[in-house]
Amino acid sequence: MPGAGKTTLARRLAAAGYRRFCPDEEMFRRYGRYGPDFPRGEFRVREAPVLEDISAELRAALEAGHDAVVDHGFWTPEERSMWRTLATEAGGVPVLVYLPVPHEVRWARVEQRNALADHDANSIEFSQEDLLRFAGRFQPPTADEPHIVYDGHPESVLAELRRACSSKSGGLH
Repeated sequence: MPGAGKTTLARRLAAAGYRRFCPDEEMFRRYGRYGPDFPRGEFRVREAPVLEDISAELRAALEAGHDAVVDHGFWTPEERSMWRTLATEAGGVPVLVYLPVPHEVRWARVEQRNALADHDANSIEFSQEDLLRFAGRFQPPTADEPHIVYDGHPESVLAELRRACSSKSGGLH
């Protein structure tokens, strides 16, 4: 979900040595700003080749033994399953991190980021109505999907990732 803190956490993991892959940044690099530079209705069509390219880069990084973080929303169980399979097949240890953040907090963050949308790839401009609509489409992970719940402390995620990877080398984090 926009405003949940994915990019902030992913950047902290990158600072700890993880390779960070961010579809939003690649979308911005290729197509510009969502809305002003390409029509809002074209997001998913334009995102598809970006996700294909990132999945190939991720696969190569994991096969080379690097730890990685994918800075992306993973909105449905099907999408999460696809990325989990990719990571496992590439020799990684997939770890899903769920960031449950109340709407009011997400909206406050998005509202602040909206002012940066002209020049920041991670600040796609959304209205509060957009955010509410997105919340209706997001399917949080259930007990059937292994995941950790983010408590707001990157150090606890790093500790959990170390535990997960100690049983197997490499990893998608």
